Formats: sequence, C-alpha cells, structure tokens
Amino acid sequence: MHLKEKAKNLPLSPGVYLMKDSIGHTIYVGKAKKLKMRVQSYFQDHKNHSQKVKKLVQNIQDFEVIQTDTEFEAFLLENQLIKEIKPFFNSRMKSPQTYPYIVIRTKNEMREIEITNHPYQGNASYLVFGPYTSKNTVVTAIEGMKEIFQINCSQPSKRNAACLNYSLGLCLGMCLGGPAVVQYERIIDKFIALLNGTDKSIIEEIQQKMELASENLDFKAAAKYRDYLDAVQHLIRGKKVIKFANSTKKIVVVEPLSESLIKVFYIQGNQVLLKEKLNLDTLDIEHLITRILQQTLSCYKGRKTFPSLNIEQAELDEAQIIYNYLKSSSCSHLMIPLKWLNENNIDLLAQSLRNWLTQIVSKLTV
Repeated sequence: MHLKEKAKNLPLSPGVYLMKDSIGHTIYVGKAKKLKMRVQSYFQDHKNHSQKVKKLVQNIQDFEVIQTDTEFEAFLLENQLIKEIKPFFNSRMKSPQTYPYIVIRTKNEMREIEITNHPYQGNASYLVFGPYTSKNTVVTAIEGMKEIFQINCSQPSKRNAACLNYSLGLCLGMCLGGPAVVQYERIIDKFIALLNGTDKSIIEEIQQKMELASENLDFKAAAKYRDYLDAVQHLIRGKKVIKFANSTKKIVVVEPLSESLIKVFYIQGNQVLLKEKLNLDTLDIEHLITRILQQTLSCYKGRKTFPSLNIEQAELDEAQIIYNYLKSSSCSHLMIPLKWLNENNIDLLAQSLRNWLTQIVSKLTV
C-alpha cells in the first residue's frame, strides 16, 4: 500500500509512529496528538519541510504506529523508544550523556561561568546547576546574560589591560581590575541566586530592555531580548523540574477521555507506577472513590522512597514530561501527603478523594 494511502487510514488518536527504512530498521520515532494528521504531514508538500525532514522522508519505506489513550502516554512512549532504539534521525533525547550543566568555578581569582557535559572534575570548589535538556537554550541564556550585563571579557586571565570586548561595550572592565571586578562579582551572585530560584531580578532587567527596545521601534533588538528571556526562563523551569523529580511526591492524576471514560495515573517523582481506564457508566461515584482509594493505598502505602541528591540524566526526560503534564489543562491531579497514608488518616484521604473526584465527574456530566 502506498504510504500516503496508508496514512489516510490512521486514527485521529494520540500515539507514536515509527518510520522504517528499506530493510525495516526504525530510523525515526515521533509522537502525535492525532496520528493521522501528523503522519500525513510527512507525505504532503515537501516545500515547507526542513532539510532534516526532507532527508528523512527520502529514506522512509514504511511506518508503523502504536496508539495510546492520551498524548501524555505518547510522550512517555516516544521517550522510551528513542532511548531503546536510538534511531538515526532522532537527536532529542537520543543521548542523555550530552545534556549540559552550568558550572561556576573560580579561575584567576574570579568566578567564571562554564557550560560542560562533565561538571564534576577537579578539586577546586565550584557550583553545579543542571542537567538541562537543551544545550542551545543554555548557550543562548548564558550569551544573553553576558551581553546584557557586559560581563563578556575576552581576556579574563589578564589584569590592568583593556580587552577587545571592553572597547566594544561588551565588558565592564574586569580586565582593568578595580570597581568593575566588584560589580562583576555582584552580577555572578545574582545569577547564582536566579539558578537557585531565590532572585528573579535578572529576568526583570531583561524584560525592561525588551520593552524599551519595543517602545523605540527597535524590533530586532526586542526579538533578541525576547529570545534571551525565553532561554533564561528555561533555566528556571529546569530547576523546578529537577526539584520535582528529586522529590518523593505522590500524585493521583485523572484525565477525561470522554464523558463516561477517564484515565487514572498513579505517579511518584518521575515514575508512573500504575495506570488504568475507568468507565463512569459502570461505576457510580461511591464505587469510583473506593476503587481509586484502594489503588492509592496499594501504590503508595509502605513504599519506602528516599529523595536523591542528583537526578540521573537518563531520568530527566521523564521528569520533564510528567512535570509539563501536571501543569497542562489536560488533566487534574491530587497530591497525596505521606500523613494521609497513615492508618489513622485513611478517612481524611477518602474525603479528599471524594471532594476532588466529585468535582471532576460533575464537570463531565454538565
């Protein structure tokens, strides 16, 4: 069957697609909210395709799909398959060992910002932030901050002689020593506080520069500051994802699939412990509460978990997917405090589930 015709027969449901070459090897794995629309797009007008996609399409001889109930599951499955199969045309999530870190270490009596894949090296004291999933975004954020705050010295190892970047307005004059070094160290302190989530003044300053450029009709500069702002905010989100993944939070998630069907996920940290579909036509609210209460206790009660100090790089993608899912409008979730799992607080857990599930069901039946 021709690939275009085969794609026409795909369902409009979430899932994962695996592109195959002439000898049946999977050369690309992708996910879709609507499989039919996404897969069809590969075999339509190629003019709008990137060079990467054009080359991919030239090598596709067949494809297969795996349907999922939700886009969330498609994200997780795509992530899993890419890491297992390592398809040639996949780059995102293919090699977690390449995830970058930001390291701040002292060199030549001054702290310097580095981007590296191997942060834990040497005996000197340093601070490590990360890992992050996008090296390009991290580079953009660091370059933007260095430009905006004029800390891009081209000869940081030398003193009492102005560097080229100083004449270009890109360096405060740390190379000259004196007050500029003090100002530079204050900026580094603010950057560390930003990465720790305790000070967002850097974001506010970038926003002000973007707004000022826009007011002056300098849209090119405004766009540049916008890109810097997006990149810096990515660093903040990355910090939140790592904190979330290292936590032992227990979360029950419900996503409606239709007016009478829901999918329930039992999540802890960056793991989905259990998932099931429940039909509201065959379960009244009391039986629904009882079912989810039993599964909650089964999944979480007596489960010993300890927060890790550093998330493994290979776990970061799962944590990112789950974190974004909980922030989306697709689902509703309930955090389960450890004390609710105590024998004396089962009634409190049941009542919390009742209040939460009643709201969900009432919205579905409106």
